[in-house]
Amino acid sequence: MSTPASSTAKLRRALGLWDLILYGVIVIQPTAPMSVFGVLSNRGRGHVVTAILIAMAAMLFTAISYGRMARAYPSAGSAFTYVGREINPALGYITGWSMVMDYMLNPIICIVWVSQQAHVFAPAIPYWAWAVLMALLFTGLNILGIRTSARINAGLAAGMGVVIAIFFVSAARFIFGHPHGGAAFFTRPFYDPATFNAGAVLGGTSIAVLTYIGFDGISTLSEEAENPRRNILLATVLTCVAIGILSAFEVYAAQLAWPASQPFPDETTAFVYAAGRTWAPLFAIVGFTLVVANFGSGMGAQLGAARLLFGMGRSNALPKSFFGAVESKRRIPRNNVVFVGVASLIGAFLLDYDLGAQMLNFGALIAFMGVNLAALVRYYVREKEKRLRNLLPPVLGFAVCLLLWLNLSRTAQIAGGIWMAVGIAFGAWKTRGFRGELVNFEIPAEDEA
Repeated sequence: MSTPASSTAKLRRALGLWDLILYGVIVIQPTAPMSVFGVLSNRGRGHVVTAILIAMAAMLFTAISYGRMARAYPSAGSAFTYVGREINPALGYITGWSMVMDYMLNPIICIVWVSQQAHVFAPAIPYWAWAVLMALLFTGLNILGIRTSARINAGLAAGMGVVIAIFFVSAARFIFGHPHGGAAFFTRPFYDPATFNAGAVLGGTSIAVLTYIGFDGISTLSEEAENPRRNILLATVLTCVAIGILSAFEVYAAQLAWPASQPFPDETTAFVYAAGRTWAPLFAIVGFTLVVANFGSGMGAQLGAARLLFGMGRSNALPKSFFGAVESKRRIPRNNVVFVGVASLIGAFLLDYDLGAQMLNFGALIAFMGVNLAALVRYYVREKEKRLRNLLPPVLGFAVCLLLWLNLSRTAQIAGGIWMAVGIAFGAWKTRGFRGELVNFEIPAEDEA
């Protein structure tokens, strides 16, 4: 039974710092750079590691803004609440709507990717059957509760960690077991004087930034986190750093095993070929691991989407009786979990992977820009003492996200624009012209779990 949202509707605080970091790592995926390794190598002329590390530094600015805003507003609404409370309720709604697109599309493209790969492994079972199964699994596991999701995240992270460790060992044996051209061989993935071009490296960085998209999902769990004012900031920043360092090591080993001077048989599966070169069985093992990674990412994204919709429902931006309801036994927004599951299944039959991924970035980057602006307003504009440390992170974070957003494909811009127009029209009708008093950004007390 679900209870309608009210001033006492709250989620269960059950997640520690380690749970939050695991959630962030799973949503982003420990294997995040593997699927774009070939594209990064070709675009950056072999400087994949450099692009990954520059992207990490860039996204840390936005991660800091998310973490700091979570201190001020430990709410499941995340960016929706931050922008709505700090800047304007209408802008908060628009930010929330862009996040809905981001979070709804993530489980959709994960269902599409996993179902397509599963169909390749078992062609007797049609794609539609795999899609239905994946949607049911995502929904069923998330309905079991936040603690169950946390345990599954830990298991998935451990499994992927084992495969990545095997790859590192195999790569080390292969690299040191074959002749190479001295010290320059080991520094070439960072800097190759023969191919280095600043424009090419920055172009690769614009793609590498996508490796980190998903860390913002941590902030949607603020009402289920223990000590959220401390742990959300730490988990967000540490997740970006952990993914960045792990990703750098992964692509570094892959590029040593398969130098950029040698063309890939297939750009999209370049990492799988590099892993297979170090040890033949890894070709299949890494391919299966990417299926598992996308499964975990999709399940985690559905979890975050349900919490975002709960925050918007409780705030009256969406129908409160449905989206703001909390299931009484497990204290989860069950209606939202089911809603996202159904929408994801429908989307899996309507969208292809490429368009879904581009539209996801459209929504994510709008939300990132909104959070950076909210952090700038709260911690710099409204503060009597103007400190540089409160100015630089949000300004730099906003600038990086804007640059990336402007460089999205025209198809993504058009599709994303249509989504935003629909959301703005609905919001204008729902709130009678976005009157602030009709969007209630209430936040429950932390000590009442």
